[in-house]
Amino acid sequence: MADNARAKRLADLIREVVAQKLQRGIKDPRLGSHVTITDTRVTGDLREATVFYTVYGDDEERNEAAAGLESAKGILRSEVGRAAGVKFTPTLTFVMDALPDTARNIEDLLDKARQSDEKVREASAGAKYAGEADPYRKPDEDDETDDTAE
Repeated sequence: MADNARAKRLADLIREVVAQKLQRGIKDPRLGSHVTITDTRVTGDLREATVFYTVYGDDEERNEAAAGLESAKGILRSEVGRAAGVKFTPTLTFVMDALPDTARNIEDLLDKARQSDEKVREASAGAKYAGEADPYRKPDEDDETDDTAE
């Protein structure tokens, strides 16, 4: 079993090689410049690599990019094997990264929270406190007894 540092280095190398090959080496029109490799993870035994990618476009472009990546998997794996120089080249699995959708969802939730905060701020603009301005009890000056007078 390989150490984590070696798996991390191999994952970084795979990410770079796949991104460069997609940008310059693959002539598939489905894999245009709108495919971005976001992350790569390699198992501890260095046998399998998961490549996360995003596609900026609609669902049709995403489906076409997924089909293009599946068809180019062999070429990409050969290029990774050539660059890595390891005994066994990891198998590549391409997974659509959910990060942009998650980020968009978080932004929508933050916008709703800002709108709710603005409504609360508007409602409390003319409001007054329920009690007195100073809620702390203070001893009356009349109640104080002077022990030195006795």
